[in-house]
Amino acid sequence: MTARWRLLVTEPADGAANMAIDETLWRGRRAGTSPPTLRFFAWDPPTVSLGYGQSLDHEVDQAVCRALGVGLVRRPTGGSAIYHDGPARELTYSVAALNEDLGVGTDLLASYRWIARALARGLRELGARVEIVERRREYGPVPAFCFARTGTYELELNGRKIVGSAQRRHGASFLQHGSMLLDVDVARVAAVFPAADPLASVATIAEAIGRRPEWDACVSTIASAFEAEHGIALRPGGLTEAEATEAETLARDKYATDAWLAGFA
Repeated sequence: MTARWRLLVTEPADGAANMAIDETLWRGRRAGTSPPTLRFFAWDPPTVSLGYGQSLDHEVDQAVCRALGVGLVRRPTGGSAIYHDGPARELTYSVAALNEDLGVGTDLLASYRWIARALARGLRELGARVEIVERRREYGPVPAFCFARTGTYELELNGRKIVGSAQRRHGASFLQHGSMLLDVDVARVAAVFPAADPLASVATIAEAIGRRPEWDACVSTIASAFEAEHGIALRPGGLTEAEATEAETLARDKYATDAWLAGFA
C-alpha cells in the first residue's frame, strides 16, 4: 500500500512563524495527530537561522543583520547558521515524520540518506548534477556558517555545498529541515558571516543550470522526486485549525522571544 503524506506549501513568513510551524508538524506527528509531512516554504524578511546550540554573540554579526533588515531566529534543530534569502534565491524544505514512515530504523543517518536521495533526484531533474556526500570529508571545529562544510548525506555540486540540512529527534520521530540555494547574494552572506567565503564553499542551482530557476517549478519537481524515489503519495493540504493555533502560540511565546534567541529559554 502506498504511504500517504501531506504536501504543505506555505506562504513566505518570518523566522518565528516558520520555525513554529515546523515544530508544530513535528509535535503532531509524534502525537499521532498529524500525518507525515513534506513542507516547502520561504522567508520574509530574509533571515539568519541559528542552530539550537549556537552562540548568538560570537558567530553572527547582529549589527549587520539589523542594518540590512535581516531577521534572526534560533532553530529547534542543531547545526550551523544559515542565511535564508527570499523565494527568488532560496527554497527551504522540512520533513516531519516517524522512522516507520520512511521504512528505516532508528539510525539518524538512515533518515538523512532517505531525504538526500529524494533531494538529489529532484535537483538532478532540474539539471543540477549534484552528488550525495556519503561521509563527511573533514572534522574539527564546527564552522559558524552552515555552507562552509558539507556533512554526511548532504549535497554538493562540483565540491561545493548546495543543500544544508539539520535534524532533531525525539524517540522514533524527527524533524529535518534544510536550505536549497537557487542563487546567492554573495556580498550579503559575506557581510553577515565575516569569516565565511561564499564563493569558495557555496554552489547554487542557478550556477548549475545557467539561470535562476522558478521557486514554484522547484517545488513541483522536488515533490515529484520524493514520490518517485520512495513510492509515497503526496496529498496537498494546509494546516489544520489546531495546528495553526499551536503554531501561532509557539511563534509568539517561544521563537519570537529574546530569551529563546539568546539561547536561555
